[in-house]
Amino acid sequence: MNILVTGGTGYIGSHTVVELQQQGHTVVIVDNLSNSHANVVDRIAEITGIRPEFHQFDLTDGEKTAAFFTNHSDLDGIIHFAAFKAVGESMADPLMYYHNNLGSLINILKGMKEHGIRNLVFSSSCTVYGQPDDLPVRETSPVKEAWSPYGNTKQMSEQIIRFSVEAYKLKAIALRYFNPIGSHESALIGELPLGVPNNLVPFITQTAIGLRQTLNVYGSDYNTPDGTAIRDYIHVVDLAKAHVVAVNRMMKEAGKPDYEIFNLGTGNGFSVLEVIQSFEKVSGQSLNYKITDRRPGDVEKVWADTSYANEELGWKAEKSLDEMMLSAWKWEQSLAAKKQ
Repeated sequence: MNILVTGGTGYIGSHTVVELQQQGHTVVIVDNLSNSHANVVDRIAEITGIRPEFHQFDLTDGEKTAAFFTNHSDLDGIIHFAAFKAVGESMADPLMYYHNNLGSLINILKGMKEHGIRNLVFSSSCTVYGQPDDLPVRETSPVKEAWSPYGNTKQMSEQIIRFSVEAYKLKAIALRYFNPIGSHESALIGELPLGVPNNLVPFITQTAIGLRQTLNVYGSDYNTPDGTAIRDYIHVVDLAKAHVVAVNRMMKEAGKPDYEIFNLGTGNGFSVLEVIQSFEKVSGQSLNYKITDRRPGDVEKVWADTSYANEELGWKAEKSLDEMMLSAWKWEQSLAAKKQ
């Protein structure tokens, strides 16, 4: 099948392109490189032996997006990753997030409508749940008031997709995933944010390798066993495989409603300190970290009930926290080795 992957040179997107190509799909990538590097395409080719078609432009540009769809009207489906994703940054500049995350989605849906492309897999997030009343979170849990503009854009995107599916006879799967970490076993692709990382694990590995002096732990007074925030961490390759399963499900028309929602996580919650301890164990490195104030927009604790995805998709996360942290460390070490 011909699959468009937006944000395909990004962290999750690049790993998903690898899995798609290894399953025999033909992939076209669109990315504006706002938080990734063009050489990721070379690394995907090195892993898979196939160089995906790559186009660099911004999907909020309606004219360029329309022109792309005119030249790629034979697409069978789209996986839409392209979005800004940092909670803290969205708190500081909400309009940037609404413009980018909603504008790009609307342009993609217009292209689908105009060219008869029916299948969409959407990269959603557990942030749509806000701070849940009950844990673990199920797909039927209430979508509560968002704690950040980033989370709000995911809520709004899901609604835009729901109504578009009804109006234009599309099919869509929204994958609400939790906290992806780790890297490909080849250590050729991984999480490499431009500038200062917003996510925990790249900040851990960059601190351990000497790129950052100190790791900040935001808040130690949460209502959790050790006082630090709890998340459900999932290996990025496990996550990427779920996207391939979702694409295959739509191609086989195996979905029950035309719009489906699945949680993707491990079903286990780990605190920030537990993640740090896991890293120190598998890497043999001692981390220089300090406790600081809570960060605006962060929820206290969240982890997934994954039983619906496990049963309905036939998918299950396999990697342990230690395996995730070790792969992230090997990726950081490979980056350091390339600079020498």
